[in-house]
Amino acid sequence: MAPQILFFMIVMLMVGGIAVDVMRFETKRVALQQTMDRAVLAAANLENSLDPQTVVLSYLAAAGSDATLSEFAVVTDDNGRTVRARANVISDNYFMTWMNVDYLETDNRSMAAQTVSNVEISMVLDVSGSMQNTPSRILNLKIAAKKFIDDVLDRDEYDRISISIVPYNGQVNVGPTLFSKFNVTHLSGMPDSYCLDLPTETYDRTWLSRVLPYPQTPHVDSWSSATTNNSYTNVQAPTFTNGRFSNMWCQPTPENYVMVHSNDRVALKAKIEGMVAIGATSMDLGMKWGTALLDPEARSIVSEMVDASQIPEYFEGRPGNFGDAETLKVVIIMTDGENFVQERHGDGPIGTEAYRAGPSPIWKANNSNLMSIFYEDRVNNSTTTTRCNSRPFYVPHLGTLGEWHSRPWNGTSPASNACYVATSTYSGATKQTWQNVWAQARTKWVAWQLYGRALGGNNATSRTDNYNLWLGRFTSTTAIAMMNTRFDQLCEVAKSQGILIYGIAFEAPPGGQSAIQGCASEPSQTYYYPAQGSDIGTAFALIAANLSQLRLTQ
Repeated sequence: MAPQILFFMIVMLMVGGIAVDVMRFETKRVALQQTMDRAVLAAANLENSLDPQTVVLSYLAAAGSDATLSEFAVVTDDNGRTVRARANVISDNYFMTWMNVDYLETDNRSMAAQTVSNVEISMVLDVSGSMQNTPSRILNLKIAAKKFIDDVLDRDEYDRISISIVPYNGQVNVGPTLFSKFNVTHLSGMPDSYCLDLPTETYDRTWLSRVLPYPQTPHVDSWSSATTNNSYTNVQAPTFTNGRFSNMWCQPTPENYVMVHSNDRVALKAKIEGMVAIGATSMDLGMKWGTALLDPEARSIVSEMVDASQIPEYFEGRPGNFGDAETLKVVIIMTDGENFVQERHGDGPIGTEAYRAGPSPIWKANNSNLMSIFYEDRVNNSTTTTRCNSRPFYVPHLGTLGEWHSRPWNGTSPASNACYVATSTYSGATKQTWQNVWAQARTKWVAWQLYGRALGGNNATSRTDNYNLWLGRFTSTTAIAMMNTRFDQLCEVAKSQGILIYGIAFEAPPGGQSAIQGCASEPSQTYYYPAQGSDIGTAFALIAANLSQLRLTQ
């Protein structure tokens, strides 16, 4: 039995020895693989300015590895940097030498890449009046947003990142270039005012049609109050304070024009620095334009702007398709408030748009700001005699109740008589377009002085009823609940299409915080940031860091 026992003992020692040698080898192999994975990740990082091979060797040395690189390659192209490495390490055997196997050799391979995806960012930034009411807010926003632009573009060596800036308040002033890309009706003619009134049905999608007609937001002060007593009050013009039309829905403010797909950091930061805080808050409108600039339907707009040298040629083909693995679409939506009831002017009765543009019945004296208004139903055309007795022009500044005349105030008929003639033109007075009227008079002044007093006469109730009737014809409102619904709906549609949404509630009330958190891709700290004071800079910095994509590919 002794030889058999000795044989089995030798076999057991050999098997155990092989296990020890293999275990030592596997420990070295795993340690080398882990070191190489970390090394190629560091070498592939686009922020690394050192020689990639030097980085890998330094990692091996720091780990105490005696491995040698048998292969090393770096591929740098327009899409990023790829680092591939292969290393061998020898593990001397203690027991397997009995079988003439002096060592085991490992062949480790690792590859990492940091890719620069096509990144499209829309920065949707609140520039409502509350941002200026607390001046530190607009200042902190500008500092943080400009730093974000630098942080993001510093990582872009290959012109793959484009940024659009969408300042919003009660409206979005898209600027003349973007404005010209749509089928706009009811033009106001007001310089620097380029807002569109978008129908509710556009909020169930991210795109905007270039074919459907969108009326221009009139240049009108429909918010400010006007004196409403029975006596005449001189025309009350749009409120103008601190060099701005403070109560216009579409502020004629070039500083707040939308900026489309740019990586010109100087121009982007100048846009941020120049933003003017004024007006109300419509998060749904801001979000609508932010997502529209990321929707592939906007590609024709970008292409036209590229052809006109308004956008760099390397951004041709943007926005990319939804679902494109090489395209990352991002919206950063920031507010310090919550939605504020939105007025729409000129929708008129039964959805018409009769009071936005075109001829009005209102006349204005050429030598003063005095106005009169024509009423067709006060004309009697049955005979010349009765026509001469027609008094269809209401002149509000005369008498206690205003007076009815055959001609507009200060108007002189070519026939030099007092008879009303339908085809007459008048020297001394000019018929106004609705655009002219709203540029000179508040909506409530027109509704009271030219309609309420004219139609109500000496009856106070009738004056008020007619005033309310015409004010309702001139304006309509979008309730806050509807604005919130539109905002929520648009956020969900955007997320379903793969758009990443980062939300910043900057010193916002609970309603604004809830809306922004609900809109963000996740309610976690990764995508939602409630910020106070200079902490808004931290929020933007974290977002910038998240946008740097580093992945291990093998």
